[in-house]
Amino acid sequence: MTGQKTSTTLGTEKIGKLLMQYAIPAIIAMTASSLYNMVDSIFIGNGVGSMAISGLALTFPLMNLAAAFGSLVGVGAATLISVRLGQKDYDTAQRILGNVLVLNIIIGIAFSVVTLLFLDPILYFFGASEQTIGYARSYMQVILLGNVVTHLYLGLNATLRSSGHPQKAMYATIATVLINTALDPLFIFGFGWGIQGAAIATVMAQVIALIWQFKLFNNKNELLHFHRGIFRLKRKIVVDSLAIGMSPFLMNLASCFIVILINQGLKKYGGDLAIGAFGIVNRLIFLFAMIVMGLNQGMQPIAGYNYGAQLYPRVTRVLKLTIYGATIVTTTGFLLGMFMPELAASIFTPDTELIRMSSQGLRIVTLFFPIVGFQMVTSNFFQSIGMAGKAIFLSLTRQLLFLVPCLLILPGLFGTMGVWISMPSADLAASLVSGFMLWHQFRKFKAMHNNS
Repeated sequence: MTGQKTSTTLGTEKIGKLLMQYAIPAIIAMTASSLYNMVDSIFIGNGVGSMAISGLALTFPLMNLAAAFGSLVGVGAATLISVRLGQKDYDTAQRILGNVLVLNIIIGIAFSVVTLLFLDPILYFFGASEQTIGYARSYMQVILLGNVVTHLYLGLNATLRSSGHPQKAMYATIATVLINTALDPLFIFGFGWGIQGAAIATVMAQVIALIWQFKLFNNKNELLHFHRGIFRLKRKIVVDSLAIGMSPFLMNLASCFIVILINQGLKKYGGDLAIGAFGIVNRLIFLFAMIVMGLNQGMQPIAGYNYGAQLYPRVTRVLKLTIYGATIVTTTGFLLGMFMPELAASIFTPDTELIRMSSQGLRIVTLFFPIVGFQMVTSNFFQSIGMAGKAIFLSLTRQLLFLVPCLLILPGLFGTMGVWISMPSADLAASLVSGFMLWHQFRKFKAMHNNS
């Protein structure tokens, strides 16, 4: 079968060729996903105004929280599928697919209901003011109503990649970007729906992509497809998926908390416009982070399969190649932040003061960006081979162990500047911890290979 052939090549094909095969579609998809978010910001900033950019920035913690619950299921299940395919346990891989669908529906609906009930208090806690809450509320009401669609779309895309179809996952993501880009100006300007129009375009694009994904998984010729008997939740599958997915879940949860602290600090020392500046900076660095995440997604099925098959030299090889690629990406982000920050910020807004504040923030945030890719890959690597505890620890080191203390202390000393310098400081410290843990794991792999 097609799926069995794909699984076999993961253990035999040259690692460089495999990584290109899996990572390039994922990179294109993740870049498209980042542009998907940037498109909303660009149209909102130029079509609605500076305060709308700040209002949109206030939604980042809530979006991170929604993504946290989505990744709790999707990423964990995708890793399990890769490992089970490596072990040739096709029946369990099928059941994981069914459980992904059901869990995403349950969690997606529950999250939307709870959040909509307390939306205004949540947004005020995130740093909203009377000038910005209207924009944030209008945007998030639509996004939350479509949250279950988002969860299903992201979960099934992760499953597509893990089951040997990275290109189809890429097509789904690119389709959402193109549809969203086409609908944004129509809904924002043509229909006069403002920031709410951007949210409607986002949800509609994901609905169309989800319909196509359902068509793919209803193909009985595929190794993994929908059929009776796979949708009943199995305790072991649920627990294992959530355990592995706990790393990205906690990372997104920590990101939510971090952005709240950033927004509150910026509002206190710089006002609403400073929050908008962070919104622009966040979108720009997110682009490079998403490319690294695309590399990680390409690495995940290769590392997972070969670890399951006990082919440790191949696991080491794919990790090294992924780190090299990630470092090139984040170094490019560093160069943009150092030498072209004003040009990058001006894409989002014509407001000169907002451009100035964003440029200053971008220069500071990207100070240690060349080593950020290494830290991201290392955390994802442990997740890819099922070492949930190490992945969770590394995911939280930057956010909680280093960034939170900085955000609690430095703004009181340096004001707005203290908020900005907290981020590169945490990047440097977290990368040093990741380096030590990775060196220790490499020694273990070498010992296991020599004893085999």
